[in-house]
Amino acid sequence: MNQHSPIKGRGSLIERATEIFDFQAALRGRAAPAVDVPADAPPPPPMFDPAPPAPAPAPVMSDEAPIFRAQAWTSPAQPVDRDRLTEAGFLVPGAPVTAMSEEFRLLKRGLLTHLQDNPRGNRILLCSPHSGEGKTFCAINLALSLAAEQDREILLVDADFGNPGIPETLGLQAGPGLMDALADPLVAIEDCVLRTDIPSLSVLPAGQRSHADTEYLASARTEMLLQRLTEGRPDRIIVFDSPPLLAASPAAVLASHVAVALLVVRADKTSESALREAAALLKGGAQVQLLLNAVRYTGGARRFGSYYGKGEAG
Repeated sequence: MNQHSPIKGRGSLIERATEIFDFQAALRGRAAPAVDVPADAPPPPPMFDPAPPAPAPAPVMSDEAPIFRAQAWTSPAQPVDRDRLTEAGFLVPGAPVTAMSEEFRLLKRGLLTHLQDNPRGNRILLCSPHSGEGKTFCAINLALSLAAEQDREILLVDADFGNPGIPETLGLQAGPGLMDALADPLVAIEDCVLRTDIPSLSVLPAGQRSHADTEYLASARTEMLLQRLTEGRPDRIIVFDSPPLLAASPAAVLASHVAVALLVVRADKTSESALREAAALLKGGAQVQLLLNAVRYTGGARRFGSYYGKGEAG
């Protein structure tokens, strides 16, 4: 083969290499033969290149967008004037159960069921064909009844821009409101919300009057602001009080932004023709339900409120 000693046998590559190189000598601690190295010789190269440092782990990227959660209201809480509510015949928080409070309990139970997972959001509109039929009365009472729920947050919106009155009725000091936030992008709608001393009830005033209120409500900004008020808060419900349907156009536009429209009619006043005309303006939007106001019961088995006055358990 060459000048080396011939290899005996046909062992494995390792066995054949061992016959040429005495690896066992190193294992037994034998020193290798001395080799003269010149003093000016360069240092021997390293036996192997050091491993490069491991790269830093890449940040884990999530495909899920961060969940936006609507802000909590931060204004100082204003006291609701309970005496004024009592004098005007409204529900009063903490007062004994009455026939009217039971009626609104029944009303809200059905509404809460309908609002559950509704794609149009937790928004309710109260409107009427004409003024004087009780829409504001019903809107305030419904909001008060809903605010009594243990796991709900209610925002009562005064959207009757031509004749606002909810803050005054509740004894609150109003400031900028919905129309200001719609007209001016620099106005944060969250800053317009009035907190009350009823923990679950807040109020959004109407704001300044505008000749373009219908156009502002029909703009994309309206839906964007409403989303900001409720996004990430399924427990937050918005109740709108609107202008009369047959007297001003904003009510019909507002109906396109809500899940349920309660059409308030007065039992002793609203004509059938007015009811039909008002209902026609609400077509194509929210689910429309009729709410009969100023009803006088003369018979039947319903005696709501009397049960709680018996003073007996069971």
